[in-house]
Amino acid sequence: MAFPHRPDAPELPDFSMLKRLARDQLIYLLEQQHEVDKLYKVENKPPFSSSEQLCFLVRPRIKNMRYIANLVNADKMAGRTRKYKVIFSPQKFYACEMVLEEEGIYGDVSCDEWAFSLLPLDVDLLSMELPEFFRDYFLEGDQCWINTVAQALHLLSTLYGPFPNCYGIGRCAKMSHELWRKLEEEEDGETKGRRPEIGHVFLLDRDVDFVTALCSQVVYEGLVDDTFRVKCGSVDFGPEVTSSDKSLKVLLNAEDKVFNEIRNEHFSNVFGFLSQKARNLQAQYDRRRGMDIKQMKNFVSQELKGLKQEHRLLSLHIGACESIMKKKTKQDFQELIKTEHALLEGFSIRESTNYIEEHIDRQVSPIESLRLMCLLSITENGLIPKDYRSLKTQYLQSYGPEHLLTFSNLRRAGLLTEQAPGDTLTAMESKVSKLVTDKAAGKITDAFSSLAKRSNFRAISKKLNLIPRVDGEYDLKVPRDMAYVFSGAYVPLSCRIIEQVLERQSWQGLDEVVRLLNCSELAFTDMTKEDKASSESLRLILVVFLGGCTFSEISALRFLGREKGYRFIFLTTAVTNSVRLMEAMSEVKA
Repeated sequence: MAFPHRPDAPELPDFSMLKRLARDQLIYLLEQQHEVDKLYKVENKPPFSSSEQLCFLVRPRIKNMRYIANLVNADKMAGRTRKYKVIFSPQKFYACEMVLEEEGIYGDVSCDEWAFSLLPLDVDLLSMELPEFFRDYFLEGDQCWINTVAQALHLLSTLYGPFPNCYGIGRCAKMSHELWRKLEEEEDGETKGRRPEIGHVFLLDRDVDFVTALCSQVVYEGLVDDTFRVKCGSVDFGPEVTSSDKSLKVLLNAEDKVFNEIRNEHFSNVFGFLSQKARNLQAQYDRRRGMDIKQMKNFVSQELKGLKQEHRLLSLHIGACESIMKKKTKQDFQELIKTEHALLEGFSIRESTNYIEEHIDRQVSPIESLRLMCLLSITENGLIPKDYRSLKTQYLQSYGPEHLLTFSNLRRAGLLTEQAPGDTLTAMESKVSKLVTDKAAGKITDAFSSLAKRSNFRAISKKLNLIPRVDGEYDLKVPRDMAYVFSGAYVPLSCRIIEQVLERQSWQGLDEVVRLLNCSELAFTDMTKEDKASSESLRLILVVFLGGCTFSEISALRFLGREKGYRFIFLTTAVTNSVRLMEAMSEVKA
């Protein structure tokens, strides 16, 4: 079922204004400033155009600059003279201009910016569509996108009023917040006197909670993403779903009535709902039999079109469910989920390690094998040296030595690490702690944790009760908490943090959790005295995920909103999942 919000839940802001602003700015740039009359989608081949002017609308990436440089230089060699315009979105980078200069074409092109940083994918979901953000920041340490995040927050506060309460955790969150506040101070007059529409803002770094992103998704929307890959809020359903010889691109949002009712449901409940929906639709069609001419006319003009549309969508989602079931049965999904739950709970670690070894030896999937190794590493605070070497060797032998650099990336990002041989870090901390005061010992522990990028998952899980204790079976039809998004086995850490901070209205009482997350200096609260904030706006919460968020986290927070009377808005650098996370770290491109 769809999550019905409580009658006192606040209304969501209308984000159509963001689309209009972006569209108007682009039209002005293309038509008024650059006189563009035709658009080409550039893949690998250069666009064929006899126009005397070429305009490129591009992301600020080095490979795009090389592409443009090759095209301009080819024109030069052919003796052709044209005007070239490059429009960067969402912003222009100095590095891109340097490449154009190196290629000798900087004087031949003129550059502009289209500050399109927010794409509304749904009524409560905004995306910056920056999938590269995760690798650029969390692996390469490149801070170039932080300004884009700050500009996006500034745009939202300009349109929807100031944010009275702001909380954040993580280095990227802290830097984004500081830069955003500078922008607010520079343009102080824009939000002054405005009534806030959004009462709370959370900024979270993806590396605060890698575990949730690495788990297999079991809510319907998450499974659709894992199986078919949702891109910009739409999905391509192939012939196996459409029951025809053609693929079909389908928008997945609240306007799809069938999808909206099942998107947050655990997959085990979806078939039952769709069966009932099919029976209800048939009953509505069957009403025609007893109608007179006037009633039939009204039925055809008012109801038939809607019923046909609903029937089409129902057929698509039934087809998608069947396709998901076939693929998951083939992969022995139940055994996979069982292994993941054992890793989360800290039971049967040796059996889980054996399962991963078998997974590698059978060459099921290089990405899936990496994901399971990373999940084992993070939940166990790193692999013991013997297991690390064994798994790494088996992986390279099974999938090829070209994956060696990927292991280096995963280690640097803290996703796949090896426990220190001999003296473990915990033992070292213990020895040093005896020689200093308690306060100094805490700082030393923080330093050790930071150096090793330890996850401390077991301790955090215990502190925040991430593994629910249930007598008997967990009822997935009537979920009791956010753990339902992982079959009742685990509450997403990111969502639990938000729940706890909202209850306390600060990080007070969560000092130990923050320390275990290695974020003692990186958790902040920014509360402005805002008398104009209504009780309704204080129940509207913007959650900003830096590095990507999963559909499981979105579903979990929608559930929390229903239970507590909140409404959540999600802003993410991109929607992600375990496969995208691993692909971002991989040096071997599929």
